[in-house]
Amino acid sequence: MKNMLRFPLAFLAFLILNGCHNFLDMKPDQKMAIPKTLEHADLLLNDYSILNAGFPSYGEIASDDYFISTENWNGLYDMDEKATYNWTDDDISNATQWQNSYKTIYQVNLVLDVLQELDANKNKVQFDRVKGGAYFFRAFALHQLSTVFTLAYNEKTAANDLGLPLRLIPEIDYKSTRSSLKDTYNQIITDYKVAIRSLPKIEPLKGRPSRAAAYGGLARLYLDMGDYQNAFVYADSSLMINEHIVDYNSININASTPFQRFNPEVLFAASTPVAGPLGMSFCLIDTALYASYSSNDLRKTVFFRKNIENSLYYSFKGSYDGSNAGLFVGLTTPELLLIRAEAAVRTKRISKALADYNKLLKNRIRNLSYVPSLEHDPDRLLSLIIEQRRKELIFRGRRWADLKRLNKEPRFAKKLVRVLDGETYSLEPNSLKYAIKIPQIVIEQSGIKQNIR
Repeated sequence: MKNMLRFPLAFLAFLILNGCHNFLDMKPDQKMAIPKTLEHADLLLNDYSILNAGFPSYGEIASDDYFISTENWNGLYDMDEKATYNWTDDDISNATQWQNSYKTIYQVNLVLDVLQELDANKNKVQFDRVKGGAYFFRAFALHQLSTVFTLAYNEKTAANDLGLPLRLIPEIDYKSTRSSLKDTYNQIITDYKVAIRSLPKIEPLKGRPSRAAAYGGLARLYLDMGDYQNAFVYADSSLMINEHIVDYNSININASTPFQRFNPEVLFAASTPVAGPLGMSFCLIDTALYASYSSNDLRKTVFFRKNIENSLYYSFKGSYDGSNAGLFVGLTTPELLLIRAEAAVRTKRISKALADYNKLLKNRIRNLSYVPSLEHDPDRLLSLIIEQRRKELIFRGRRWADLKRLNKEPRFAKKLVRVLDGETYSLEPNSLKYAIKIPQIVIEQSGIKQNIR
């Protein structure tokens, strides 16, 4: 994608939470482009590196789908990732994983600021597409941040739980405060609903959102909130526009990178910048998780390969980002199918849940081996669907969110365990550590509250 306009975003993002008045005293760079037109605003949304590829990975690093050896853990150069891996309570020193999403938010706020000065009726189709895109990116970025840096959503406590700083205008000379978690989620809902009203049903550029993606983002959010009725409605709305599922029987399951970044299941492409300890060379798949895939499950070959360093274990190769650099955290039709299935069984739509469950597996199991499930018991079917979420959405940025929300249900709560150099580390269900600490430099410069311990 073209990057026609360039801004000093790294610098601005560092200042974005600090309210730095000295910045306003600096002489402006005469070479800096000032966005004024609808075309400028449109081009700003094409900046894939800022808007699509900088989301946080701490949640996946802290999750339970993999492990690394003590030797490789000792060899990690990023001390924050080391601490996140075994849930120690050290302060986070590197602000990048926090800043990157706020860069996204700053840039789309700039777009919305430009749109306020334009006549929407002069080119309404393009105006709405740009407006909807900006609101979608802001909602998506806020949700990615809340997944990592806030506790699981609880309707009874959300009005008092700590949320995120809500930066809704592009100015940088005002001080941030943390909103409540309820206000954070309400803002994400509001932004997604504006995006739904504005975006086209289908967007040919997968780096740009469509209405189907906005429905999907809202369904994902409602699932995290435990609002299963709305999760069903919005997942269903997304799938009514696009329900394409790739039949894994039709792809080269032995390829080193089986999926392209913009494969047909992708509703919206997004990724983390780097994989850190999740890198293919030393990230080892949890042995129980790997064993849970049957021999006829094509994902066992599509997603995994023998680890290069230790052939007793397996590594992940099935990224929908089409690379080994970062993790895919975007939206796909199979995720929406699983959201609808889980929401359906929780809202007593058993036949619909079973149909969605079978549709997914029909496209994941070897043709001659597939046998449809006839399970109609709600509790057993729910367990099967949640098991498939973990197996289908591995390394998609969803496991940490799922652990947080499912820990609130005793039957699904899970204690996480790591072993390093003979020492055992654990993370209890509903631990306050499920809200990863905000980088210390952000706390010091902005004065916002740190996550409670």
